Amino acid sequence: MRYVFVDCRWALDDPSWGRAQYLAGHIPGAVFVDLERDLAAPAGTGGRHPLPAAGDFARAMSAAGIGDGVFVVAYGTVGGAERLWWLLRHFGHDDCAVIDLDSWRGPLRAGDEPAASATFEARPRNGDTIDTAELLERRHELVVVDARMPPRYRGEPNPVDTTPGRIPGALNAPWNESPPDLPDGELVAYCGSGVTACVVLHRLHLAGRDGRLYPGSWSEWEQRDDLPRDRG
Repeated sequence: MRYVFVDCRWALDDPSWGRAQYLAGHIPGAVFVDLERDLAAPAGTGGRHPLPAAGDFARAMSAAGIGDGVFVVAYGTVGGAERLWWLLRHFGHDDCAVIDLDSWRGPLRAGDEPAASATFEARPRNGDTIDTAELLERRHELVVVDARMPPRYRGEPNPVDTTPGRIPGALNAPWNESPPDLPDGELVAYCGSGVTACVVLHRLHLAGRDGRLYPGSWSEWEQRDDLPRDRG
């Protein structure tokens, strides 16, 4: 099996920041994957970071040297690595893991890296996502967790959410903290746009509990005036 390190650093307020950091210094041999371009479809009614189409994701992974027989080791910032981990599994590639770049004790290398030749075959899974209609109908019977920071969860004014608030009944599980004790039941995670929710899903997976992602997250929910919202 071949191993590929993938740099998924990104910043919500600066789309060019991640690649600049990669070029300044990355784990030797690592390739860069752009969250906005490779790990999401264009923003719109499905939110700021809708899931990429299977064909688009397959092309991006092939270009990054990822295919059958490749184990992916992802690292990044603000959920970028976990977003790649989740998407790989969603499209049928389970050979992947996430590490913290701060724990890397080896050298870093500047500049770009060529990717090995590979062909990624997307095999989409069913049952690991939930759409707005099902979430609205079943939210009272689901364990819904909001991965945003507490001020955004409470619906305080902020520069990211057009309409501050949360899905009624959601519990707060901030992405930068260890998950709290959560009730038993079918779990759904969301955040602002479906990126940092993958951090919570990754941590819960490591603890033996899987959940579903609401891909559009609040950036989709907030666009609908007919959907309920809570604050406070």
